[in-house]
Amino acid sequence: MICEMCGKEAVTRLMIVEGTKLNLCQDCSKFGDEYKSLVGGQPASKGGAPVANRSVIEARLQKRERRMQTRDVYAGATTTELAEDYGRIVREAREAKGMDLEEFGKSILEKKGVLAKVEANDLVPDDKLIAKLEKALGIKLREQVQACGHIGSGGKAAAPTLADFIKKK
Repeated sequence: MICEMCGKEAVTRLMIVEGTKLNLCQDCSKFGDEYKSLVGGQPASKGGAPVANRSVIEARLQKRERRMQTRDVYAGATTTELAEDYGRIVREAREAKGMDLEEFGKSILEKKGVLAKVEANDLVPDDKLIAKLEKALGIKLREQVQACGHIGSGGKAAAPTLADFIKKK
């Protein structure tokens, strides 16, 4: 036979070279390992070790299937958001302390106009201002909100469709 590595006409043996079965001559056989078709009644793998049995293969396939499934990463997630009526909360807390806008602004080093806009819900305060307001007035402007995975009607668990986004008269 012909050696599949060097092309020499010689007696060849079946060998494994880098995971490939080749018919090699005596000289080229030093580059590979002896191929054994059966090891202990089971097919041999690349290094001569037995191939994993069916239950192991099935378990690995099941793990892969679970891993490949899409997951809702937002399920069960909570976020901290600013309360919708933050302006009313700030105004009521400030009035309960008996301060007008100018006094309160001086006490927390903020301008009267900024505080007026916050109280009128015309200005969404940044995190720094929210922290100042919460500390000075002893209130909570942030609230924990459960993230919902579906926007739609009827509380269905299906993916949203165009009908979920259309306003009906």
